Amino acid sequence: MSRSIALRYYVLSRLMLAPLMIWTITTLIFLILRATPGDPIDALLGPRAPAAAKEELREQLGLNAPLWLQYLNYMGNLLRLDLGTSIASQGKTVWQIIYDHFPATVELAVFGMIVSVVVGVTIGAIAASKPNTGFDVGGRLFGIITYAVPMYWFGMILQLVFAVQFRWFPIGTRFPLSLQQPQRLTGLYVVDSLLTGNLIQFFTSLHYLALPSLTLGLLISGVFERMVRVNLNQTLKADYVEAARARGIPEHRIVIAHALKNALIPVITILGLTFASLLGGAILTEVTFSWPGLANRLYEAISERDYPVVQGIMVFLSVIVAIASILIDILNAYIDPRIRY
Repeated sequence: MSRSIALRYYVLSRLMLAPLMIWTITTLIFLILRATPGDPIDALLGPRAPAAAKEELREQLGLNAPLWLQYLNYMGNLLRLDLGTSIASQGKTVWQIIYDHFPATVELAVFGMIVSVVVGVTIGAIAASKPNTGFDVGGRLFGIITYAVPMYWFGMILQLVFAVQFRWFPIGTRFPLSLQQPQRLTGLYVVDSLLTGNLIQFFTSLHYLALPSLTLGLLISGVFERMVRVNLNQTLKADYVEAARARGIPEHRIVIAHALKNALIPVITILGLTFASLLGGAILTEVTFSWPGLANRLYEAISERDYPVVQGIMVFLSVIVAIASILIDILNAYIDPRIRY
């Protein structure tokens, strides 16, 4: 079987397994939400609301139906791409909530990923090219510290130092209320302000985005630092690197032009999956900085016991992760001809 045919069969099998994965996640979320203590009606009306009002609202929302019937109704709506309507924000669909909050999460994830890749790859490459030196030890310490430090603690420290003490960065929002928000074209403030040619809005968006994306990017950069350092160490011991050294090629050219390119192949897999997980895993950063993204809205929905919003956002993020993993596998197959499926 040729490599292209094998890859085609692999992609088809992954596409067929993706709905099973999404169904499993959806079912688990559905059951976990209803198994945990608390009542969404109490969260909405309060524990002291009349019992008749609670029962009426519960019947209106279909929460008094048997669990199996609630599950079948939800799965039927999901097959029609209907994620439901928020319980807490009455009349607002889950799709509208995703439309309103997802661009903020994408913007934070993109800039956080840029910071993490630049910092992680740079430190990892320097540490690997100078083994058993202070640079190598510093790179290892950087990877360990960024992996161990809690996200919320690091975010609060940066806010206290750079926002409260030095007043270099703003906190608590995505854009100042005193300034008109960029005209919505993509929902990404940095992109929309550039498309409309408003430099004030552009630099203001970057200013508000800098501290949360720096927090997210620095803590994730340790993953890339360790990956690059380990792979580059192995690559620098390869025969073709020794041959390049024997030909008198400068060490920095060997690292950048030859070894680093091959060492980055495994990083691509981590890059894609990390970015996909960032879209849903930045919840601590968004909550710490009051960033109005989808992860923060998911946290609010969990607190409010808003079943449709939690389930809808989780399904949406699961689809993104499934698509990203398939695309990364395909990209790896084209970049590295040694990969076989």
